Amino acid sequence: MIYLITAQIIVSILLVICIALQQKGAALGSAFGGGGESYSTKRGFEKKLFYATVVLTVLFIGLGIANLLF
Repeated sequence: MIYLITAQIIVSILLVICIALQQKGAALGSAFGGGGESYSTKRGFEKKLFYATVVLTVLFIGLGIANLLF
């Protein structure tokens, strides 16, 4: 039980870090749709960071469900 909670805390910290790294130094307004950038494909580190964020999100949700069940 304590292992699930500890794992979820660690995953949540890593998830916050991944999400914070994806904000490309933009102001708060662009985080809510205020930016007018054009579409660009993700390459290199940006792509790996995106996939890591997806994996951590799925892991976080799975750990949350496991905490509810056990």
